[in-house]
Amino acid sequence: MRRSILRRPSARRGLAGVAAATLAFVLAQSAMADEVPMPQPGPGTTAIVPLTDAIPTSLPRTARPIHYRIDIVPDTKALTFAGTASIDLQVFTASPSITLNGNELTVSKASLVPTDGKGKPIALTVATDADAQTLTFTAPAAIAAGRYRLDIAYTGKIGTQAAGLFVLDYPDPATGKDVRGLFTQFEAPDARRMIPSFDEPSYKATFDLSAVVPADQMTIGNMPIARTDDLGNGLKRVTFQTTPKMSSYLLFLASGQFSRSAMKAADGVEAGIVGPKGTEAQMAYARDSMAQVLPFYDEYFGARFPLPKLDNVAAPGASQFFSAMENWGGIMTFQRLLLLDPKLTSPAAKQGIYSVQAHEMAHQWFGDLVTMAWWDDIWLNEGFASWMAAKATAHFNPDWNWLLGQIDGREGAMAQDALPTTHPVVQHVRTTSEMEQAFDGITYQKGQAVITMLEHYVGEDTWRDGIRRYMKAHAFSNTQSHDLWSAIEQAGGKDVNRIAQAFTTQPGVPLVRVTSVSCKGGQTTLQLEQGEFSTRNTTGETTSLWPIPLLLSAGEGEPVQHLMTGKTDTVTIAGCGPLVVNSGQLGYYRTLYPKTAIAGLVKGFAKLSSIDQYGLIRDNLSLGNAGYQDMSVGLDLLNAVPASMDPVMAGNVVALWAGLYESVDNAADKAKIRKLAIAKFGPRLKALGFDAKPDEKLVETSLRADLIGRLGAMGDPTVVAEARKRLSALASDPHALDGPLKPTWISVAAKNATAQDWELMKSLAAKSGSIVERQIYYAAMGAAHDDALAQKTLDLAISGTPDATSGSQMIVAVAGDHSNLAWEFVRAHQVETDKLISSAGRPRFQANLVRNNDDPAMVGKLAAYAKTLPVDQAKPINQALSRLQERLKNTPRTRAEIGAWLKTAK
Repeated sequence: MRRSILRRPSARRGLAGVAAATLAFVLAQSAMADEVPMPQPGPGTTAIVPLTDAIPTSLPRTARPIHYRIDIVPDTKALTFAGTASIDLQVFTASPSITLNGNELTVSKASLVPTDGKGKPIALTVATDADAQTLTFTAPAAIAAGRYRLDIAYTGKIGTQAAGLFVLDYPDPATGKDVRGLFTQFEAPDARRMIPSFDEPSYKATFDLSAVVPADQMTIGNMPIARTDDLGNGLKRVTFQTTPKMSSYLLFLASGQFSRSAMKAADGVEAGIVGPKGTEAQMAYARDSMAQVLPFYDEYFGARFPLPKLDNVAAPGASQFFSAMENWGGIMTFQRLLLLDPKLTSPAAKQGIYSVQAHEMAHQWFGDLVTMAWWDDIWLNEGFASWMAAKATAHFNPDWNWLLGQIDGREGAMAQDALPTTHPVVQHVRTTSEMEQAFDGITYQKGQAVITMLEHYVGEDTWRDGIRRYMKAHAFSNTQSHDLWSAIEQAGGKDVNRIAQAFTTQPGVPLVRVTSVSCKGGQTTLQLEQGEFSTRNTTGETTSLWPIPLLLSAGEGEPVQHLMTGKTDTVTIAGCGPLVVNSGQLGYYRTLYPKTAIAGLVKGFAKLSSIDQYGLIRDNLSLGNAGYQDMSVGLDLLNAVPASMDPVMAGNVVALWAGLYESVDNAADKAKIRKLAIAKFGPRLKALGFDAKPDEKLVETSLRADLIGRLGAMGDPTVVAEARKRLSALASDPHALDGPLKPTWISVAAKNATAQDWELMKSLAAKSGSIVERQIYYAAMGAAHDDALAQKTLDLAISGTPDATSGSQMIVAVAGDHSNLAWEFVRAHQVETDKLISSAGRPRFQANLVRNNDDPAMVGKLAAYAKTLPVDQAKPINQALSRLQERLKNTPRTRAEIGAWLKTAK
């Protein structure tokens, strides 16, 4: 979750253009909202000062950039490029050298030119520090304070994984022949792979970017094209308009055989979707969604989108670690989550297109317009964008019951946050490896959960007013977390800083124990005790305390908000029905109920809202898994969900049954779970039918896919037989399964695949003219239960036949059922597999291979592997080791408790 040699525009013209555009933007803001006047940003009006000591940096604080002019000449066949960069900068104190970031760049020439016209160019020597990823330019004598232009000529490498400047190969949808597209991905520390730069978020500057590309290619950047020059020999130079002041990681370039579908949004911004030629018909859904969300965000943030256009570019490949990137004005999203192909796009993927795009669009304000000062606060970008995307998606798609999914995000965050290897939301990030690893469940999901809790605590209007203040006060600049809390409190939000500081700077999951409950005279009185939910022990004891915003309800009584600040508390609320401490599931904490309260919840479960039902089930299953209570508590709640549950809830609940099935290893227990699940959900699937109906709601199509996929994974004989039959039809007609359920049917059939089935999928993948369809087949092949087929998939993954980004997906798919096999294969083929993963992502890739592992022998293997890595790179492996140790400790007990519950379950 990145120039022209002929009549190159001067810096003066470029900066004047930015200042004019900025002034127009400010005037638009004044007309739109009047809470706080928007400051006029940009180099013409903002003082250039050294980076303060309060903001971390890996560079000397002696200089900072003002404006970049960059010209790139890529050779996509040789996977190299040549570049020139002219950087206007301010030197603050006399210094012998200027240090920039650079990674795998070779500088051939560099000079420093005073911009006051009084000095001659100064030839510079350059020293490269590969470990620090820096280039140090040294002058013959001390460089005096003042304004300069640093001119650099250099070369670099083009990659095949999504880092820096990279290429993706994919089948042309029209011809089926492989073609190559060029893209950039710069977050977090990878702009330095293409540009010698001050590659840190607080060194904001404006950018002029040009690139020499084939004349028949479409080229996309952050801004519209300013000029195109025909260079002859089938080449052209594309020069983009000057960007607003922004961080280096948000610069973007893409070029290839593309098409673009655009429309004007209601705010006048041109919303465009870009994808491979031949996919034009697949762009409309994302384009229309973008045009719908843009004005919504304008109004919410009280700030109109400040660029003239916003593109979202489909990258025909994949990454192990992200789906999209919020480059300002030029989002990049992997094709499977941007283009809606009616032959392939599943219901879940269609919803993903909307929500992922809404996430990246939210970043255009929260991250791009206002940027965190350093990666310690990356959660300000990601947690906020996740929260805002959920708000927008739910607003425009009310029947999706979208906020129910926030519980899954919360649970994922808590699972990581309860481990000994957890970290605060506001992290301590200093190395490039730590930057890469900062994008995790704590950053995204815990960040989102904390924001959700705070918004409800202060009220939606107060929260929005605070966000508007924050945007206007810090537009085109950088912030730290306390700046946001200050803006919310200025808008009237009480206790925000106190609560936010506790939840973002202190790791861990609060645990609220209900020690007693009594009802008298239509009122419920409960006594509470605060602790911590942790996998280290189940006592709940902790020296940490949080100010916890509770929302309590009892039966028909209105939910009551209460801030718990001490170790213990007593609260009385109206009503005498089932007690829910985290009503609406808006808080980031677990609740441990006494048996009497649980009995009341089970009895009155059907009357609770679906979000409370689902939240209570997930919370109590997690408490059982960790040993705080018997697994039967959560299982009783799971079994109490009424058959009439809404489609979204049904899809979530059947997934929990499938997870329960996977968690046991006893054949009798598996059979009993399968029987219970078929009894509960089989009639629902029969009523829906195996095929989509005309004009049915998306949630119904989605539920059908969930039921087929989950019941099929549990071995429902009817579903498995149907999947095998439908897969075999592809042998004579590759389009026999076309439609929104194609990925689902393939996944069910693939799990039970024979050698003949596997070869069929391999053949279909090779012949497909769609990169997305190829990826579906390749990933499905890795899910086969059969050991021999798993091995064949691993061998194919490194054979060079799949595209450079699909091989790693196949290996991770194999690891689902064959973790040890995948781990040992990668260790034995390190050279080949390293080519499939960017260098920074290799430890995370290795950790993914053991996500389901329950082999005690793997403990030693992981510990030994972690010792071979630098401390900052070993973090994902240590987290995987911690999760494995937790599973080994708890699994025997949970399996026994599940088995005991199954004996009496009906």
